[in-house]
Amino acid sequence: MYRIENDLLGDLNVPENAYYGIQTQRAIDNFHISGVKLYQFPEFIKGLAYVKWAAAETNFTLGLLEEKLKEAIVKAAKEVIDGKFDKEFPIDMIQGGAGTSTNMNINEVIANRALELLGYQKGEYQYCSPNDHVNLSQSTNDAYPTSIKLATINANIQLIEHLKLLIAAFRKKGEEFKTVLKMGRTQLQDAVPMTLGQEFEAFAANLEEEIARLNQNSALFFEINMGATAIGTGLNAVPGYAELCAENLAKVSGHPFVSAPNLIEATPDTGSYVIYSSALKRMAIKISKICNDLRLLSSGPRCGFNEINLPPMQPGSSIMPGKVNPVIPEVMNQVCYRVIGNDLTVTMAAEAGQLQLNVMEPVLTYAIMESMALLANGMDTLRLKCIDGITANVEHCREMVLHSIGIVTALNPYIGYKNSTKIAKEALESGKSVYNLVLEHNILSKEQLDDILNPENMLAPKR
Repeated sequence: MYRIENDLLGDLNVPENAYYGIQTQRAIDNFHISGVKLYQFPEFIKGLAYVKWAAAETNFTLGLLEEKLKEAIVKAAKEVIDGKFDKEFPIDMIQGGAGTSTNMNINEVIANRALELLGYQKGEYQYCSPNDHVNLSQSTNDAYPTSIKLATINANIQLIEHLKLLIAAFRKKGEEFKTVLKMGRTQLQDAVPMTLGQEFEAFAANLEEEIARLNQNSALFFEINMGATAIGTGLNAVPGYAELCAENLAKVSGHPFVSAPNLIEATPDTGSYVIYSSALKRMAIKISKICNDLRLLSSGPRCGFNEINLPPMQPGSSIMPGKVNPVIPEVMNQVCYRVIGNDLTVTMAAEAGQLQLNVMEPVLTYAIMESMALLANGMDTLRLKCIDGITANVEHCREMVLHSIGIVTALNPYIGYKNSTKIAKEALESGKSVYNLVLEHNILSKEQLDDILNPENMLAPKR
């Protein structure tokens, strides 16, 4: 069953029970692109609804919207925020029109729900219009980017919670492995001894830095251009609307939004998305590097490093019996590659802005939202299915240290670089241990050598 709605292009059938309207239906018909729908990003839907709520409050205060309409719009927006109408946002994330389809989707859903609350039928827009009432004092060009910013701020908060759990998992392993002596490596060559705990604690510290970066960069989203409305001149908004709407959005959302000082500058500007995406890329690069390390450290089990064991998740081969692959770090690597690629998409979309508007914001939004979702899911998978279950091959790690040429570095301050080089070279050529060669050449006494090569004395600065 359908109801007939009309717009600039004419009449169109809309499903009778749908809360969306004709412009959403046109977007459904027009954009079969990514297959990823708006409803797959509920934080974005909430962001749209919060903006419409703040706009209604502002229009009422300024005498532009009567109270019963304001109350109906606000109640409908709150229901959208609660997730009651997520499936009413079925349009593709990638779309033409600079986000007009998305803006009209939220306008139509709120208008039709408000009509029900007022006792009318869906589509009776003379009583509550998607354009004249829900979109009052707005355009896509200020409502849509403001919604993206709010959605990204909220998604960032959630992303950091996932990141904190991963950091805690690495830190827990750092404590568990604090006495496991192993050889550190540079350029894949033996370097100097360390503990496996130090290595895992370094992973935690490396990722912990990203919390500040993400928060610092997401803070740029607090400046919004509501009241712009089409290009920043404020046409179709009344004096004071921009500042009051920012105040109202801050009040209803709990975030310190402020009106941009220059709305003409702010409307086409996507610099905040670029720098936030760069923070996601930076974090992805770090996580991918850590996953590379985990794959190396667990390589083998007989012919690789074999210092740690990753939890076995699945058989590793259709032809090689007994093979188990590091599938969780591998999938996290791929997540990170996608995030890095999405950052390039954001870069190009931001660069493509022309004159007073950037029409590429839909793909920019999709790239950022996808990156955040992938990272959140990926970090949980890495933590639960890999990090939490890692075990150490303690004796193997220790044996590699004791038989490594690398421990000659610890002798440098005592016997000099020339002697150390001579011992290292002879050890490589003869197969003898560094320990035995130092004693054989009477360079140090056994007591001196034992003290210097005591593992605990090689793990931190020592006079």
